Amino acid sequence: MDLFHALSDENGKLSGLDAKLAQFSLENVDAVVNFSIIELAARAGVSPPTVTRFCRRLGCQGYSDFKVQLAKMAYVGLRYLKPDAPTATAEEVAHDIVSKAQNALFELHRQLDLSAIEKAAQLLRAAEFIQAFGASGNSAMIVNELHNRLFRLGCRIHSSNDHGMNQMMSASVQPGTVVFGSSFTGRDMELVRSLELLRERSIPTIAMTQSGSPVAAAADVVIAIEMPEGKNIFRPTSTRYAYLAAIDILANMVAYADRTTALKSLRAIKEQLVRNRDGDDRQLLGD
Repeated sequence: MDLFHALSDENGKLSGLDAKLAQFSLENVDAVVNFSIIELAARAGVSPPTVTRFCRRLGCQGYSDFKVQLAKMAYVGLRYLKPDAPTATAEEVAHDIVSKAQNALFELHRQLDLSAIEKAAQLLRAAEFIQAFGASGNSAMIVNELHNRLFRLGCRIHSSNDHGMNQMMSASVQPGTVVFGSSFTGRDMELVRSLELLRERSIPTIAMTQSGSPVAAAADVVIAIEMPEGKNIFRPTSTRYAYLAAIDILANMVAYADRTTALKSLRAIKEQLVRNRDGDDRQLLGD
């Protein structure tokens, strides 16, 4: 059951004392899960039988079940119960988004382990083939971007966001392959299993993730990224700007590791674009 939506009363089904109890429960989740029925009734200014009827109207078996469901709701995170979204105008939102992106880039620059970047770049440039493993959402975007960057430099690379496929490829990749994995949380256990399998097979691995996480522990080279997210659940994560910048740094290092190969590939791509698009040399190397 979705107790949050029931308490939020989005359809206006609650009235009178029930609405009062719902509002009090939402505003005091941490306290209510520890209240007795008598304490909640006293704090909300209602009678214990009213609390019991209220719980049953919400679909709970009784007050004890109500507290269990309330605790489960809180487990998701209190910021999803009381979202902090102070910005409202377009100017405020634009400033918030841009400033958070800038902060993410500055923080990345401050904390980035350059030796890990150098090791990762050397592994990728020397690899006969590169597999890039993601899952969904942000990690999918990151491994796809790595693919987008490295194929231009003459690297043989394939990206996958299917856990089942990733595990099968982990079991079958050949020596000379390097595997890159991305996880913003570092808690993607399917990715961990793939990395552990690769370690058993002595296949070098690189992970871009949180330090001290299960994913980090399973990888050979870790590009650690730690970013505070804040409480505004409506703002898209600014952490992805740090990850994209780290991918750019890594790709640039790969290019510099073998400038001859990179230049040959980049020139071939540009030649095709000039033939099929236009001859403006100032345009991007691909749309």
